Amino acid sequence: METVLRPAAVIGGSLVVTLLAGWLLDLLLRRADARHPETPLWGLLRRCRLPFQVVLCTSLLRGSYRATRIFPHHAFVVGRILTLVLIASAAWLAVHIATAIVDSTYARYAAVARDDARLRRVRTQVTLIQRVVTAVVVVVAAAAMLLTFPPMRTVGASMLASAGVLGIVAGIAAQSSLGNLFAGLQIAFGDTVRIGDTVVVDKEWGTVEEITLTFLTVRTWDERRITMPVSYFTSKPYENWSRGGAQMTGTVFWHLDHSAPVDLMRDRLQEILKEVPEWDGRGSGLVVTDTTPHTVEVRALVTAKDADDLWTARCAVRERLISWLVTHHPYALPRVTTSEAATRPRSGTGSDFRLRPDGYAV
Repeated sequence: METVLRPAAVIGGSLVVTLLAGWLLDLLLRRADARHPETPLWGLLRRCRLPFQVVLCTSLLRGSYRATRIFPHHAFVVGRILTLVLIASAAWLAVHIATAIVDSTYARYAAVARDDARLRRVRTQVTLIQRVVTAVVVVVAAAAMLLTFPPMRTVGASMLASAGVLGIVAGIAAQSSLGNLFAGLQIAFGDTVRIGDTVVVDKEWGTVEEITLTFLTVRTWDERRITMPVSYFTSKPYENWSRGGAQMTGTVFWHLDHSAPVDLMRDRLQEILKEVPEWDGRGSGLVVTDTTPHTVEVRALVTAKDADDLWTARCAVRERLISWLVTHHPYALPRVTTSEAATRPRSGTGSDFRLRPDGYAV
């Protein structure tokens, strides 16, 4: 009878204490969250209830499993398993606590921040800090779990003798990974590119969607994702349209006939821009920028608050002005001349040639 009651009492008592402690912790965090609505920290810490209960239950069982006298011949193995579970659950709890603190800090800052560019920079830094902390905790936990095995300690001691050679070899092998790691930290704290920035890389326009310690993801306008190592942004040139402010100036080009009514086009451009909500009103203009034997190049300038609105404004101006020319001034559109070429006049005083009605000499 004792062989049944003793294990049931130890295991059951550990579970009851764990459940009560988890309920009490959740109750205290809920009350703290209600008293301090200015910070989401206490509400975020409620996510730590499950890892906290696992840590507590494993600790209680680790300290009392010998009293249960279950599998006495395998007590060492059971103790080793509980130790490994305890280390893993403690790392799980540490990651949740660190994540709650980081998310709470960012949420409080975002609630009072007015500068969108600075907010995106802080978001990038916070995300990378969170990933670094998670990686460090996982590595430390894995090392601690390996060191619980005595053979691993012996191997570690023997490896220290050749640590210099192994360090050189590992450094050469992990050169690319380490380069990306330091590049990620440089991006986070150097403020060169941030989550939400509009960039042009390899002739692809998109928005930075995710930045990790090793790679960066750009979401293009057609919903594709371009993934590239973060070292690209520290070693090669790229365009960052959000740097120094999101406002942008764009151009729209037309190739028209030499008879195009440029003055009327300027007036029509202003009328069109007043009907385009994406135009921010900062500037506009229309000029002839180039000429060829057959056409003239006309350029319009439009401004917008960001790259997305600029693209929409440029498309609207291009489409509406072309429609206006087709409807009211079709002669301004480029055309191919198919009339006969003028003949070269014969030498003389000019009385030996005449002009045709269309103006060509014969």
